[in-house]
Formats: sequence, C-alpha cells, structure tokens
Amino acid sequence: MTVRSEYPDADELSELSTTELVQRVSDLVSRLVRDELALAKAELAEKARRAGIGIGLFGGAGLLVVYAVGVFVAAMVLGFAVWLPAWAAAVVTGLILLLVAAILGWQGKRQLDLVNPPVPEQAVASVRADLDELKRSVRQ
Repeated sequence: MTVRSEYPDADELSELSTTELVQRVSDLVSRLVRDELALAKAELAEKARRAGIGIGLFGGAGLLVVYAVGVFVAAMVLGFAVWLPAWAAAVVTGLILLLVAAILGWQGKRQLDLVNPPVPEQAVASVRADLDELKRSVRQ
C-alpha cells in the first residue's frame, strides 16, 4: 500500500495543467491563511488568559493595600490615644487624613489645569505648517 503525500513531487506537478496548478496554489494559500489565523487566535487566547490572571492578581494586591492602609490608620489612632483620649485621637487622625487628601486633590487639579485644552498642540501646529507648505508649493 502506497501512501500518497499531501504535497506532490515535481513529476506529478509537471503533468498538471496551468489551471490545476493555479487551483492547487489557491487551495494551499487558503489553507495557509486559515492555519495562520487559527495559530494567531490560539496565541491571543493564551495571552488574554495570562493577562486576566495578571489583572486578577493586581486586583488582589490592591485590595490588600486598602486593608493595610486601614490597619495603619488604626495604628495611628492608637498611637495618638497614648497621649489623647480615644475619641480625640480618632478626630486628629481624621483631620490629618483630610489634610493629606486636600493636598493631593489640589496637586491633582494643578496637573489637570496644565492639560487643558486636551489638544495635541504641537501636532496641530505641525499639520498646519505642512498644509501651508503644500499650499505654497501648489501656487508656485
């Protein structure tokens, strides 16, 4: 029993007409494109799975950071409670946290004010200069 190869040898190809050769090339290219797309799909699926795991791990880390901040705030209250009544230590801690939040908010607003207007000014100027140059060269 002879096993026929999927890819014919040179003798078999020389016996085929041009139409049959073009048909075979078309079939092979079509199969190649399908196989490459399947490979790309599988590769992207694997990368997406890994990205999902990474995002989940970052989320877990973020949640633990939130809990850690809560523990540090409680430690701050307990530290102030050594010198002050517990309610006053909690008030002082709250005021300190509000002050830090206000400073961060103010700095954030300053950064956002530097962004306005959200237009790529250098790119717009460059395009305008290109258009002006194009108009000038068309006039000449």
